[in-house]
Amino acid sequence: MKTLIKILGIFALGLHLSAGFAGAEDVLINGAGATFPYPIYSKWFDEYHKLKPDLKFNYQSIGSGGGIRQIMAQTVDFGASDSPMKDTDMESAPGFLFHIPTVLGAVVVTYNIPAVTGNIKLTQAALSKIFLGTINKWNDPEIQKDNPGISFPDQPIIVVHRSDGSGTSSIFTDFLAKVSLSWSTKVGRGTSVAWPTGLGGKGNEGVVGLIKLTPYSIGYCELIYAQSNKLPIADIQNKAGKFITPSLGSVTAAAQGKIPSDFRVSITNCDAAAGYPISGFTWLLVYEKQKNAVKGKALVGFLHWMLKDGQKLAGDLGYAPLPENVNQMVEKAIMKIKVQ
Repeated sequence: MKTLIKILGIFALGLHLSAGFAGAEDVLINGAGATFPYPIYSKWFDEYHKLKPDLKFNYQSIGSGGGIRQIMAQTVDFGASDSPMKDTDMESAPGFLFHIPTVLGAVVVTYNIPAVTGNIKLTQAALSKIFLGTINKWNDPEIQKDNPGISFPDQPIIVVHRSDGSGTSSIFTDFLAKVSLSWSTKVGRGTSVAWPTGLGGKGNEGVVGLIKLTPYSIGYCELIYAQSNKLPIADIQNKAGKFITPSLGSVTAAAQGKIPSDFRVSITNCDAAAGYPISGFTWLLVYEKQKNAVKGKALVGFLHWMLKDGQKLAGDLGYAPLPENVNQMVEKAIMKIKVQ
């Protein structure tokens, strides 16, 4: 009898444990930030969920400024930004934050000029003057001289820019500040600046939407947004004086310089002759010490997968995968994340 009771007790315990496992809740990892990498992040989260059905990601594409604020406030499990955090923000955060590079991307200049569908060429000087508002007509001689085969209309240029805090804006204004003294002194660089002229759109989606609806407009966005909306893209003059079309190859070429150990680096207006000059890394912001061990382990597992398998998905969405030397550096950084 005692033996039977013991067996029944063990059986009941087994049922209790199996019921506990069966009823276990899914792990939900929350993130917020950059719109620039949103297409590839959505793809990654979906593909990883197929491998780990009990792990779900909730990512809010609110702009890099919002991502930095939320990770500093610890209201999300990771932030996302196309602009590296400032030293002052790093110091005031409640813990050390890793900048984990994920992919490289191009900020492209796109436009809506009726009857002009091909790639126009823009010098560094012309581009900065357009966004300063000092070149304000499409048939300005400074634009026309580099595009002899195009008949530009005598129409005002309508500039479109981001209205929210944006890593895309940070990359774009960083480039303009490097190539134009007037831009550097009058406007500067950052996720949010006082734009001299133009209309504001929220997110890459908002900018693209305004350009599509506004004849004679020009703006900037991440490459995939222009491509998916079938908008033309400008060739931009780089530091070597060459007009470069944004592509996986030209973005990768821009990242061939030395990368610091904390990964906070600007690669705009690079020295590479074949490099597209408005390129940048995008980062996930992850605390070194994870408060929740379950979420921390799950996030680290995803980051390892992102480096090994996720990079293979980048090209189809217009992003350049991390160079091998950077990939190896990132792998070492991920191993330093403490989950217990």
